[in-house]
Amino acid sequence: MDERKQAFIEFMMASDVLRFGSFVTKSGRNTPYFINTGNYRTGKQIATLAKFYGDFIHSTIGDGFDALFGPAYKGIPLAAATAAYLATAYDMDKPYFFNRKEAKDHGEGGNLVGYAPKDGDRVAIIEDVITAGTAIRETLPILKNAAKVEVKDMFISVNRCEVGQNPGKTAVMEVKEAFGIEVHALVTVQDIHEYLKGRPEYAAVMKDMERYMDQYCVF
Repeated sequence: MDERKQAFIEFMMASDVLRFGSFVTKSGRNTPYFINTGNYRTGKQIATLAKFYGDFIHSTIGDGFDALFGPAYKGIPLAAATAAYLATAYDMDKPYFFNRKEAKDHGEGGNLVGYAPKDGDRVAIIEDVITAGTAIRETLPILKNAAKVEVKDMFISVNRCEVGQNPGKTAVMEVKEAFGIEVHALVTVQDIHEYLKGRPEYAAVMKDMERYMDQYCVF
């Protein structure tokens, strides 16, 4: 495992974002591990997270996008902080925008806040995780209804590598096949599993993870 992945896993654990126990995902699965980016609560944490995302975006697609989109709600601070980091660290002053859960019927109206996408814009989505691909299917119509944008890249914290709507295929595979979107993850569940190996205090967690991965994950 490279140093960047190890540092990110340790950062998530220290921030109480990567948690172990008993949780229910958006897809309704009972999982022994959970990634909750809503637990980033301080300026230093969000600045550190933005650096991880920003460096990853820069090394992966460079300047090959026109705007960052953060789906409500957890994608909103991710998009804002990462856009700020890219501007200061790489002089890449990219616009960002996000959606409201409910369209506003007064003032400027609409359900998008921030940058107004234009036809032909290359929009990169920034999110926390993909489990069953439900969120991306909700997000794309919002973008496509706003303008004729291109969405080729999505950046997430963790790829849980879980089966989506079709047996034998992960949600990430389905997103690529259905929408042509390449999903880039800072780490995968395999990376987390590898990190926990050899740490006796996580022996019970490892067993629960392995059972869950055997049932729901595709590698």
